[in-house]
Amino acid sequence: MNIAVVILNWNGKSLLKQFLPSVIKYSKEATVYLADNASTDDSILYVKESFPDVKIVTNEVNGGYAKGYNDALSKIDADIYCLLNSDVEVTKDWLTPILKNFENDNNIAAIQPKILDYKKKTHFEYAGAAGGFIDKLGYPYCRGRIFDTLEEDNNQYNDTVPIFWASGACLFIKKQVFEEVGKLDEDFFAHQEEIDLCWRIQNRGYTILYEGSSTVYHLGGATLNTMNPKKTFLNFRNSLYLLVKNVPGNKVWFVILFRMLLDGLAAFRFLTQGKFLHFFTIFKAHISFYLNFSTLIKKRKKLLKGGKYYSIFSVVWQYFILKHKHFKQL
Repeated sequence: MNIAVVILNWNGKSLLKQFLPSVIKYSKEATVYLADNASTDDSILYVKESFPDVKIVTNEVNGGYAKGYNDALSKIDADIYCLLNSDVEVTKDWLTPILKNFENDNNIAAIQPKILDYKKKTHFEYAGAAGGFIDKLGYPYCRGRIFDTLEEDNNQYNDTVPIFWASGACLFIKKQVFEEVGKLDEDFFAHQEEIDLCWRIQNRGYTILYEGSSTVYHLGGATLNTMNPKKTFLNFRNSLYLLVKNVPGNKVWFVILFRMLLDGLAAFRFLTQGKFLHFFTIFKAHISFYLNFSTLIKKRKKLLKGGKYYSIFSVVWQYFILKHKHFKQL
């Protein structure tokens, strides 16, 4: 099976200088691509001069993570795509167990490696950690990360297990499955589009895997950090997009209503913390959701409806009320 490691770039020359060398060094089994999202800096020139073996794919516009990858991958032929953030450092033999899993089980559609924090390499990183799940209300959480609590890596997740969603920071996916399920939803622009993609993969009966013997280190926040109101907007809006599209049956309306109430509590919490921009951003996210509601309903009707997608009702209750901070306490 041939693999394409595809790094999406937008004005990221400094990140490419820092992280691309490890990808080149440890990815001999793969072809490495730079998918450029209409950058205005000289990052393409830098890659051409410094890493001539890296193939360049150029997008005409900056369509965010979703459209950026959709446009770029349509021009790349490989059995397996690795969607890799430009702020990820990879390690020796990181591809070996990934390829072995794909070769041994044809039902595996996507895989995520162990994602540790580049700034604190003893701990898991926010975006994916040791594999993702969601609760009934659509809140994502991970083995190794619940909300802002990051576990130390003590080899507790050095296993190979099925998960619900794989992180877009480092996502391996079969090309055939990527095209079969309809690629990334470009209306998300960025954030949680990989969860939506994985949900559709699950509904078709495929397996999504976490592979703990493959390790990468993610800087995180290189494009939008947690203090950026745009990230707040995308996370709150896209959570509602995710639920309307994918929650099966009429219970979706109960879930949406409950989630909106919790969004209101989150807005109030931002207000008490003096984070006024984030407070107003939640309302902007809901307005955007209402404006796009009819489009979401059309998408919902076209999707396959799967079964139970959660194992706990509310990670918010578990974390904030019961004080369960680690995955194994849930």
